[in-house]
Amino acid sequence: MDPVVVLVLSLSCLLLLSLWRQSSGRGKLPPGPTPLPIIGNFLQIDVKNIQQSFTNFSKAYGPVFTLYFGTQPTVVLHGYEAVKEALIDHGEEFSGRGRLPAVDKLLNGLGIVFSNGNMWKDMRRFSLMTLRNLGMGKRTIEDRVQEEAQYLVEELRKTNGSLCDPTFILGCAPCNVICSIVFQNRFDYKDQEFLNLMEKLDENTKILGSPWLQVNCSQQLKYTIENLIVIVTDLFGAGIESTSTTLRYAFLLLLKHPHVTAKVQEEIDHVVGRHRSPCMQDRSQMPYTDAMIHEVQRFIDLLPNSIPHAVTCDIKFRNYLIPKGTTIVTSLSSVLHDSKEFPNPEVFDPGHFLDKNGNFKKSDYFMPFSTGKRSCAGEGLARMELFLFLTTIL
Repeated sequence: MDPVVVLVLSLSCLLLLSLWRQSSGRGKLPPGPTPLPIIGNFLQIDVKNIQQSFTNFSKAYGPVFTLYFGTQPTVVLHGYEAVKEALIDHGEEFSGRGRLPAVDKLLNGLGIVFSNGNMWKDMRRFSLMTLRNLGMGKRTIEDRVQEEAQYLVEELRKTNGSLCDPTFILGCAPCNVICSIVFQNRFDYKDQEFLNLMEKLDENTKILGSPWLQVNCSQQLKYTIENLIVIVTDLFGAGIESTSTTLRYAFLLLLKHPHVTAKVQEEIDHVVGRHRSPCMQDRSQMPYTDAMIHEVQRFIDLLPNSIPHAVTCDIKFRNYLIPKGTTIVTSLSSVLHDSKEFPNPEVFDPGHFLDKNGNFKKSDYFMPFSTGKRSCAGEGLARMELFLFLTTIL
């Protein structure tokens, strides 16, 4: 038989097999756009504006819909109700970690962020216990953050008011806080080993920040050196870039909204004064500053779809049957920009977190750290750093 004919027949069979596999599972999964053979729904997604694509799909198919990235289905949860129902009401069933092939190959299922099952539960418990023993949530960690805030201010003073890109400096501060926890030592911002660490962390962030990696995604428990190294890597990876980027955006937004900056500084002068460093006890007396920080996190929408989840068992969810292992993407962006909870969500306004009397107002829709069992383990440290770094500099 002619080789070209064989090739055409083979490709046709592959296409038909792909179509059959996709259609056979779609009767159980939530609805979604019809996928193309092999490539799925890739061509129907604007990778430059994934959130708008998800919003459009949710309007057509509802808050729970299925997309195919290649031949693998991914269930997307759009809006507060769907995200809450999955991650909180069915937290255990949705507590798996979705697969990111590049990360799987690199980390081999170790650590906290990308592990699953008993490995994840034990490593998270171990890590939180160890961090508490090292001072997390106690005055000792706050002292370290306050100390680093002073080094950060001194480094900024060296610019003498001239134009500068603060990206590197704002990255050094949270990195040094992690170093002080892990190594019991901080580093000078010009230390070569410290600079090498910062460079590698930045490279990793850029690689993992690819939109293609974001839309893709248990071994026996081992307290091995390899596992501990991955846990420390998780700590650096999750605890530096997110905080430094949020700080950078915070100052950009404060520059663009000087009336907000003026109100924050007025509150700092009233509560803290000019003769001591801010402390966490001050936050309860500074509702506008607290609201501003929350609004920065809501507005910048740093991790729009969180890290992919996966269901740990076959589950019936809203009359759909989602098979065990199916990747779940939670659109945190759709929650943080919900117009019912946050009027004019595209506008930067600390009033989104203030009541009519100017008191701080909590919101269940505030999910920059995700929610449920897989929420960020370092949320407490991040909140402390954001408050102390911002108020100290201002």
